[in-house]
Order: sequence, then C-alpha cells, then structure tokens
Amino acid sequence: MTGYDIHETISFLRERVTRAPHAILVLGSGLGGLADEIEDAVRIPFEKIPGFPRRTQELAGHAGALVAGRWNGVEVATMQGRFHLYEGWRPQDVALPIRALAALGAEVMLLTNAAGGVRPGMTPGDLMIIADHINLMGTNPLIGAVVPGEQRFPDMSDPYDAGFRRIAEEVALELRIPVSQGVYAGLLGPSYETPAEIRMLARLGADAVGMSTVPEVIVARALGIRCFGISCITNLAAGLGGTHLSHDEVMEVGARVRDRLAALVRGVLPRIAGSNLPSEA
Repeated sequence: MTGYDIHETISFLRERVTRAPHAILVLGSGLGGLADEIEDAVRIPFEKIPGFPRRTQELAGHAGALVAGRWNGVEVATMQGRFHLYEGWRPQDVALPIRALAALGAEVMLLTNAAGGVRPGMTPGDLMIIADHINLMGTNPLIGAVVPGEQRFPDMSDPYDAGFRRIAEEVALELRIPVSQGVYAGLLGPSYETPAEIRMLARLGADAVGMSTVPEVIVARALGIRCFGISCITNLAAGLGGTHLSHDEVMEVGARVRDRLAALVRGVLPRIAGSNLPSEA
C-alpha cells in the first residue's frame, strides 16, 4: 500500500455510506455478531474497499466487513473484524480504516477486544473497561509524514475517555453487569506470551494483554476522536491458568459472554455518542 491515496477510500465509502456515522465500532474476536443488530445496514466486505489491506487468512471470529447503519439510535460504522500487525501489515495499514471513517464524520470510537487476564483474581468471561494501555508492539501508526488533520504529538494522558468510563460504570451498575477497570498491554503477536513475559507485564502494571486496539486508539486520538474500550477476558494469561492457550478457547468464551457484552455496549453507546462531557484525566 505504499503511496496509496486515502482519498479513493473515502470517496468509495461516501458513495455507499450515505448517512454520516457518528461513532466507529471496532468488534474483536468472537464479537462481530453484534453488527447483525444494525438497522438499515450497508455491508461492504473489506476486500471490496479500495486501500483496505487484503486479508491473508480467514481467522475465526473476524468476519471481515464494514457494516454501517443505525444501532440503538446511533449512526455507526462498524468494523466487523479488524486488521492486525501480526498479519504483516504496516501500522499505517491497520490505522487506515479509522482515518477513513473519521473523514466521514465519526467523532467517537468504541472498541472491543479479546484479552488474556493478567491481574490476579480475573476469570474467563470478565469484562474490563480499558482505562489506559501500554504499547509494547514496537511501532506506532503515526510514524512518517504528518497526515492532514492529525496532531504530530497527540496527548495520550487520557486515551480512553474518563467521562465515557464513568458512563460505562453507571450503565454496568444499572444492568447489574460486573465490570472492572484496568490497563491493557498491546503486544505484537501472533504467539501467545510466555509465563516470564506475563510476569514482566504484571510488574509493568498491565491487567490484561492482547494483540490489537493500541494502533487504532493512537491514530484516533491524533484525530481528536474520543475513545472507549472494553476487553473481554477470554482466558488467563500463560502461567496463570494451568492450561494450554488456544484460539478456540477465546472463541468459546467470547460466545458465552456475548449477551452481557452486547447489553453493556447497547447501554453505553447512545450515552457516549450524545455526551457533551468534557474529556477529563
């Protein structure tokens, strides 16, 4: 994709997504089924969108489509699946969908992901509101020439909006859905971490670990988009659970907690989309 003109991507999407999205939804492993609830949906496979990376494989849980429409009263553009650095894409490739959807008018972004639990006491099926992240991917999507409309040195002191997190905790309390807040560590993958690496992450202050989300949030913040993230703890990280890790386990737990996660997102999305709360640290 070297030298690709993002304006072709934006023009293509504008012709098909005729109502400007207010929110971007990025749905992680096993969670893409939430997009099936979108009304008046326009569904575009990733491979049909100019400039989008061409998927190297069909990974279970990542459907690979952009779905735009109205969900629970909010105009959304939903990434049903996402691109990962471990597939061999550049950070700029992973970030391109966020840049394109921001150009269509999106102002907020809600992300979900599957993650391994690092903090003692976590169990598969827990939901963690992401309060902060640690970028251990070894790269950054803002490397290179400044993209028009983006900050060169965006402030990352509140990457996951504090006002949105308060709203989410209120919604969770109303729905009686247990949640916690924590720090997400983003690693390159695709191998799972070793027990020694998990011990290191715990000492660094990580509560959960995964292989996504960080590049998307960095570029969103450079664009001024307010972000909210939820990790579904699908397994205990290496050395903590006494079992071998597998993607099948990620998928099984993701399916088991789908209803709770969907209820939380349904409650949170309209409140953060319509929120006029200032972003606070």
